[in-house]
Amino acid sequence: MTAYTTRSAGFARKAVGRIAAWFLLPLLLVLLWWASSLSSGNYYMTPPNEIATTFGEVWTAEAVSTDVLPSVARLLSGFAIAAVLGTVLGMALGLSPRLRALTEPVLEFFRAIPPPVLVPLLMLLIGVNTSMKLAVIISGCVWPILLNTIEGVRAVDPVLTDTCRCYGIRGRRWLTTLVLRSASPQIMAGLRQGLSIAIILMVISEMFASNSGLGYAIQEFQRSFAIPEMWTGIVLLGLLGVVLSVLFGLVERRVLAWYHGMRAAHRAG
Repeated sequence: MTAYTTRSAGFARKAVGRIAAWFLLPLLLVLLWWASSLSSGNYYMTPPNEIATTFGEVWTAEAVSTDVLPSVARLLSGFAIAAVLGTVLGMALGLSPRLRALTEPVLEFFRAIPPPVLVPLLMLLIGVNTSMKLAVIISGCVWPILLNTIEGVRAVDPVLTDTCRCYGIRGRRWLTTLVLRSASPQIMAGLRQGLSIAIILMVISEMFASNSGLGYAIQEFQRSFAIPEMWTGIVLLGLLGVVLSVLFGLVERRVLAWYHGMRAAHRAG
């Protein structure tokens, strides 16, 4: 009973420590912003209490359904398409040195083009619609996924490859058991980078000739000098990024549970 109580107290202390670590820095930043806004008297540095009050007034259920949910849907759709394209093409290029050498100049050319530059071109080619916004998101966040997948596939242990060949593991089973599993840590790293880029490009795509979305709302507030309302949109965008990062972290820990377990065992040994 004493050991159980001690263990429970240890878990509780760890939980409190993690919660404190999560909220300590944000709290300090809010206090710093508050002090700066009160001392400067700058109209554009809205105090946090005014932002908090305005937040509930601006982001009602109607505003969320009109601007936030469509933005999140486009973000997740573009990211999902980029994830599939980047992973499939990355595995193909990683497994074929000839194909990789053939496509490398073209890939380097398109990778060097900043996605925001493509927005006017995509507007002319596709039009101002959801497809254009998805194309902007895909054109940017596919690259970290693709490149990390290629490097992950190329780094597969040749000893494990020979072992699979000796045991007759080929085809789809070899692809999923060895290649995809070995490359999954780098694939997940590419997906995390791609998710961050997708959030940025989602906002950028909605600032060009759009009539809805989170990026559109922030830009409209800025144009009409509704500064507290503009700050609420920025705060909401940051909160959206935090939520997506936490959810991705949960998925990542589940997918890479074998990898983290193997590293922990290696360190213990």
